[in-house]
Amino acid sequence: MQRVLIALAATAALAGSAFAQAPAPAAPNFVTVPQDAITSDRLDDVDLRNAANEKVGEIEDAVISQGRLVGYVISVGGFLGVGERNVVVDPSAVMLTYNEADKAWRGTINATKEQLQAAPEFKYEGRWKD
Repeated sequence: MQRVLIALAATAALAGSAFAQAPAPAAPNFVTVPQDAITSDRLDDVDLRNAANEKVGEIEDAVISQGRLVGYVISVGGFLGVGERNVVVDPSAVMLTYNEADKAWRGTINATKEQLQAAPEFKYEGRWKD
Protein backbone atom coordinates (compact mmCIF):
# COMPACT_ATOMS: atom_id res chain seq x y z
CA MET A 1 0.00 0.00 0.00
CA GLN A 2 2.86 2.32 0.87
CA ARG A 3 4.37 1.74 -2.60
CA VAL A 4 1.08 2.68 -4.25
CA LEU A 5 0.87 5.91 -2.25
CA ILE A 6 4.48 6.78 -3.08
CA ALA A 7 3.85 6.06 -6.78
CA LEU A 8 0.71 8.23 -6.77
CA ALA A 9 2.53 11.07 -5.01
CA ALA A 10 5.43 10.88 -7.46
CA THR A 11 3.05 10.85 -10.44
CA ALA A 12 1.14 13.85 -9.08
CA ALA A 13 4.39 15.74 -8.46
CA LEU A 14 5.65 15.02 -11.97
CA ALA A 15 2.33 15.94 -13.56
CA GLY A 16 2.13 19.12 -11.50
CA SER A 17 5.62 20.18 -12.55
CA ALA A 18 4.85 19.36 -16.18
CA PHE A 19 1.78 21.59 -16.08
CA ALA A 20 3.67 24.34 -14.30
CA GLN A 21 6.35 24.34 -17.02
CA ALA A 22 3.92 24.60 -19.93
CA PRO A 23 4.24 28.06 -21.46
CA ALA A 24 1.19 30.28 -21.28
CA PRO A 25 -0.01 31.85 -24.53
CA ALA A 26 1.08 35.41 -25.14
CA ALA A 27 -1.36 38.28 -24.82
CA PRO A 28 -3.18 38.90 -28.10
CA ASN A 29 -1.41 41.06 -30.62
CA PHE A 30 -4.06 42.53 -32.91
CA VAL A 31 -3.09 42.99 -36.54
CA THR A 32 -4.43 44.75 -39.59
CA VAL A 33 -5.27 42.29 -42.36
CA PRO A 34 -3.52 43.24 -45.62
CA GLN A 35 -5.67 43.86 -48.71
CA ASP A 36 -3.99 40.98 -50.56
CA ALA A 37 -4.69 38.42 -47.79
CA ILE A 38 -6.80 35.31 -48.27
CA THR A 39 -8.62 33.33 -45.60
CA SER A 40 -8.28 29.56 -45.48
CA ASP A 41 -11.91 28.91 -46.37
CA ARG A 42 -11.39 30.80 -49.67
CA LEU A 43 -8.45 28.53 -50.61
CA ASP A 44 -10.67 25.51 -51.21
CA ASP A 45 -10.96 24.79 -54.95
CA VAL A 46 -8.56 27.51 -56.12
CA ASP A 47 -7.32 26.28 -59.51
CA LEU A 48 -3.58 25.78 -59.90
CA ARG A 49 -2.05 26.47 -63.29
CA ASN A 50 1.49 26.13 -64.53
CA ALA A 51 3.56 28.49 -66.72
CA ALA A 52 1.85 27.09 -69.84
CA ASN A 53 -1.52 28.08 -68.27
CA GLU A 54 -2.53 24.40 -68.01
CA LYS A 55 -4.72 23.48 -65.06
CA VAL A 56 -2.64 20.98 -63.09
CA GLY A 57 -4.71 20.70 -59.90
CA GLU A 58 -6.59 22.65 -57.29
CA ILE A 59 -6.03 23.55 -53.67
CA GLU A 60 -8.14 21.50 -51.31
CA ASP A 61 -6.76 22.53 -47.95
CA ALA A 62 -4.00 24.21 -46.00
CA VAL A 63 -1.82 22.30 -43.52
CA ILE A 64 -0.93 24.24 -40.38
CA SER A 65 1.45 23.03 -37.69
CA GLN A 66 2.20 24.94 -34.51
CA GLY A 67 0.60 28.07 -35.95
CA ARG A 68 2.62 28.01 -39.18
CA LEU A 69 1.52 27.17 -42.72
CA VAL A 70 3.53 24.10 -43.72
CA GLY A 71 1.80 22.94 -46.90
CA TYR A 72 -1.09 23.01 -49.32
CA VAL A 73 -3.11 19.88 -50.05
CA ILE A 74 -3.49 19.73 -53.83
CA SER A 75 -5.96 17.47 -55.64
CA VAL A 76 -4.60 16.13 -58.91
CA GLY A 77 -5.81 13.82 -61.65
CA GLY A 78 -9.18 12.26 -62.01
CA PHE A 79 -12.30 13.39 -63.77
CA LEU A 80 -15.28 14.86 -61.91
CA GLY A 81 -13.75 13.68 -58.63
CA VAL A 82 -13.22 10.07 -59.78
CA GLY A 83 -9.60 8.92 -59.64
CA GLU A 84 -8.52 12.10 -57.91
CA ARG A 85 -5.67 11.96 -55.40
CA ASN A 86 -4.12 14.45 -52.99
CA VAL A 87 -0.53 15.52 -52.57
CA VAL A 88 0.99 18.12 -50.26
CA VAL A 89 3.38 20.79 -51.51
CA ASP A 90 5.48 23.33 -49.67
CA PRO A 91 3.74 26.73 -49.53
CA SER A 92 6.68 28.36 -51.31
CA ALA A 93 5.80 26.29 -54.41
CA VAL A 94 2.46 28.07 -54.84
CA MET A 95 1.91 31.70 -55.77
CA LEU A 96 -1.58 33.00 -55.05
CA THR A 97 -2.87 36.12 -56.80
CA TYR A 98 -6.19 37.92 -56.82
CA ASN A 99 -7.67 38.97 -60.15
CA GLU A 100 -9.60 42.16 -59.52
CA ALA A 101 -11.37 41.96 -62.91
CA ASP A 102 -13.23 38.71 -62.18
CA LYS A 103 -12.91 38.83 -58.37
CA ALA A 104 -11.24 35.40 -58.27
CA TRP A 105 -8.15 33.90 -56.67
CA ARG A 106 -5.70 32.03 -58.86
CA GLY A 107 -2.78 29.82 -58.03
CA THR A 108 0.39 29.21 -59.98
CA ILE A 109 2.76 26.29 -59.49
CA ASN A 110 5.89 25.38 -61.41
CA ALA A 111 4.90 21.75 -62.07
CA THR A 112 3.22 19.56 -64.65
CA LYS A 113 0.22 17.31 -64.01
CA GLU A 114 2.55 14.33 -64.33
CA GLN A 115 4.95 15.67 -61.69
CA LEU A 116 2.11 16.26 -59.24
CA GLN A 117 0.54 12.86 -59.93
CA ALA A 118 3.90 11.19 -59.27
CA ALA A 119 4.26 12.86 -55.85
CA PRO A 120 3.60 10.88 -52.64
CA GLU A 121 -0.12 10.65 -51.95
CA PHE A 122 -1.64 12.32 -48.91
CA LYS A 123 -4.69 10.57 -47.47
CA TYR A 124 -7.11 12.16 -45.06
CA GLU A 125 -7.47 9.72 -42.20
CA GLY A 126 -9.21 9.95 -38.85
CA ARG A 127 -8.07 13.22 -37.36
CA TRP A 128 -7.71 15.00 -40.69
CA LYS A 129 -11.23 15.28 -42.01
CA ASP A 130 -14.76 14.45 -40.96
